[in-house]
Order: sequence, then structure tokens, then C-alpha cells
Amino acid sequence: MEVCTSPEYVDRPPCHIVPALADRGIYIASESSFYRVLKAEKLVRHRGRAKAHGTYTRPTSYTAEASNRLWSWDITHLPSQVKDRRFYLYMITDVFSRKVVGAEVHERESGQDTSELLQRSVWREKCDSRQLVLHADNGSPMKSFTMQAKLYDLGIVTSHSRPRVSNDNPYSESLFRTLKYCPQWPRNGFHSVGDAQIWVHDFVQWYNTQHRHSGIRYVTPDEKHSGKDIELLARRKKLYETARKMHPERWSQQTRNWSPVETVSLNPEKERQAA
Repeated sequence: MEVCTSPEYVDRPPCHIVPALADRGIYIASESSFYRVLKAEKLVRHRGRAKAHGTYTRPTSYTAEASNRLWSWDITHLPSQVKDRRFYLYMITDVFSRKVVGAEVHERESGQDTSELLQRSVWREKCDSRQLVLHADNGSPMKSFTMQAKLYDLGIVTSHSRPRVSNDNPYSESLFRTLKYCPQWPRNGFHSVGDAQIWVHDFVQWYNTQHRHSGIRYVTPDEKHSGKDIELLARRKKLYETARKMHPERWSQQTRNWSPVETVSLNPEKERQAA
């Protein structure tokens, strides 16, 4: 303690103090012992203007109990047949139903294009934007002045991923993976923006109306978005219960869970997620 609080070493950590003492032929204790003693005296804390290691802000948790309450959006690259050229896919998805509510392809990343897509998506869904939360990462189009002004005009609450955290926008990332790994994905790239837009339009139609999503009990996003999944899942449940009554020896546990997914959370708290 006398060494650490001396004028020579008061601003230096044990990892500097111990080697400096060793150069003078002095050994008092190991670095870990220095830290242990300092910690016991409550003298170990972060110093300096840099952010302390291991500190972070907990992301805001949002829970959707109906469609058009929580949207997630992002931009991904689409390959071109021309070397060193790419196109940009803007895509907005409803977190509760997984439905793609807006998708456009452009030649650049732009806050203006983003704000126009958002406006058209709100009109198309005929939803109350004042009850809507829009989640995105921290890219420049997401935080552009034009986009922020549009969000303010529509009364939409904004939500952003934490910097350098890759899993704070999981619904958009999952959607992009489904898109790029589907059998119809053009491995050689797109010839033009128009060709890319046509392909994306066909993908969205298939995804919304035919793709049975595992996160919503294998119903389509359109069925979940419109509430038709409730009747559909009820019929599945009845079918399974009937099958179990006919052959109870084939069932060691309860029937498969076909209950509708009632809530979907973005960045859920650990306690709530575990429950």
C-alpha cells in the first residue's frame, strides 16, 4: 500500500509497478497480490477518459402482442454481375408476425430512400404509427437527419442496437439469412436494379404467403399478421388430441404445442427470457 500510494507510483497500475520494482532488484509481491490488496482496500477502479472495459448499456426491451406494434429493419448487400458493384436491399419486417411489410432495392444507401420506404409501408399497412416502435442498427441511413425527421413526423418510437453488438437486431438478420440461402438465390448476382427488385418481390410474396415460419408455430407470416393462425392452430390441436385418443400407446407425453404465439420480445431481459 505504501508503494502504490507513493508519489512515484500513485498513477500507475500494478502491471507497471511490479516490473519497475524488478528493474531495481526489488520484489514485494506478484501483480495478482497487488490487485488483491488494492481491491480489498477499494482502490481498484477505472481511471482515464476512455470507457471502462466490460461496461455497457443494457438494450431497451420491447414486447409486441399484436401486428404493427414493433418493426425491425436493416439494409443488406445484393451481388451484381459487374465486379465491385453492389445493390442495396432495404427491408422492414414485423417482429410479431415476421411479415415483410416493406422491401426495395436501390443503388446506394440513403436516408431519403429509407424514409420514403417507411412512409409507404405505414400507408400500405394502414396502421397507427404512433403505436409503432422501429428497431434498427447504427448505420448512417438509420440515423440520418431525413430519417429522424420522418420518424418524428410519423410519431414512431426509435430503437437502435448497441454499437458493435451483432445480435441486437436478430429478426432482420434471420430474414436476410433466409433470403440468401433459399434455393432460388442467384449465385452469379443480379444484372440490374430492376432485376433485383423483381426477384425480391417474388421472394417476399413467397415468404409472406407460403413460408411456414418456425418461430410462429409453422404458419405463414400473412396468416399470423391477419390473425388467421388462431383458427388454423386450433384445428391442428384438435387433430392431435383426436389422434392421441385413438392411439394413446403412441404418446408418452402431451401433444405438440400448437398454441398461438401471443408475445414476441426484442432484446428480452434475462429473467423474462428464462421464464
